[in-house]
Formats: sequence, structure tokens, C-alpha cells
Amino acid sequence: MSVNLEEVNYAQSIKRWLSPDDLEEEYGFSKSTQSKMRMQNSNSTIPFSKIGGKYIRYDRFAIDKWLEGHRI
Repeated sequence: MSVNLEEVNYAQSIKRWLSPDDLEEEYGFSKSTQSKMRMQNSNSTIPFSKIGGKYIRYDRFAIDKWLEGHRI
């Protein structure tokens, strides 16, 4: 099994956990849209974590996987 060092270096250089501001900047979802997508009870609910009952964070890898699953 060979390891692609370019992919490893890229994975280590990116920020994994994104704040709502980061998500808006990198993926284009406004904070208002993020809030609505977190409240949905369906398979279209955006994956997120809530820390300390206050801070919302998005896992970049979960977001990418979620977006791939919602292609049209």
C-alpha cells in the first residue's frame, strides 16, 4: 500500500473544524441558511456539532460527504 504524501500534506494543512463564519466563507452557506438547515428533521439536515451547548462547529469531512450525498 503506497501513501500519497501530497494528499497527506494537504490533509494536515487544512482546518478540519469550521465555525459558522468559516462555513459561510468557504462553502457559501449564509449563517441564516445554516441555522435553517440545522433545524430540519430529515436527511437534508446539515451535520454539525454543538460544543458546550453554545458553539456550533462543522466537520469539513462530514460536510463534504453530506454535499456529495445531495447531488442532483
